[in-house]
Amino acid sequence: MKMTIKYIFDVDGTLTPSRGLMDLDFKAWFNTFCLVNDVYLVTGSDRDKTFEQIGHTIDLAKVVFNCSGNDVWADGANVRRSEWTMPDTLRSMLNGWLQQSSFVLRTGNHIEERPGCANFSVVGRNATLGERKLYIKHDEGMRERETIAHQINSHYEDITATIGGETGIDIYPTGCDKGQVLYEFNDHDTLYFFGDKVLPGGNDYPLAKLLKHPSKVFAVSDWRDTWRILKDLK
Repeated sequence: MKMTIKYIFDVDGTLTPSRGLMDLDFKAWFNTFCLVNDVYLVTGSDRDKTFEQIGHTIDLAKVVFNCSGNDVWADGANVRRSEWTMPDTLRSMLNGWLQQSSFVLRTGNHIEERPGCANFSVVGRNATLGERKLYIKHDEGMRERETIAHQINSHYEDITATIGGETGIDIYPTGCDKGQVLYEFNDHDTLYFFGDKVLPGGNDYPLAKLLKHPSKVFAVSDWRDTWRILKDLK
């Protein structure tokens, strides 16, 4: 009997450029792919941001796990939403990092609370593409996000921080990460997961580490890599 595969995709950096829109040619191809395959999306972003990036492609997924699985949508309806309030001590810690960072550019919206989680960005989520590139270069040299995430993880037993996207840090109650989406699937399901942050410390890792053969994890560098692999699989 032919193996039925269910496909799970991260969005930002996997189906789209970071914080960017889906390439139109890839979008047309991927929409057709969704019509003949079981496709699921799991992203740290909220639903509005996901729609902004991929448009009505969002409606072609069987289930969309927004906010790392803390805000779940199916058939255009919200089926589950977790609530979480960031501790004041953590908010103070993040504001302290904003003051201490040697990266001086600030664009606003540095701490964004979402259903069941939050995102922290030193440069701010209002940054332009050019401003984001400046921070990416800074972070590559200073490993600032890695340091901040490590400090959070060392300070709190019940809160986890992981690298999300190119400029942010995803923060959530321990266990409320992308790995939780596996409740949607059966043990006998074969899952192919595509993500750009599947290594330890990345926000795709909690799901990637749980998948066992014959399920597979595809570490991609960008949406072009995703497209190439999907074509090769078919």
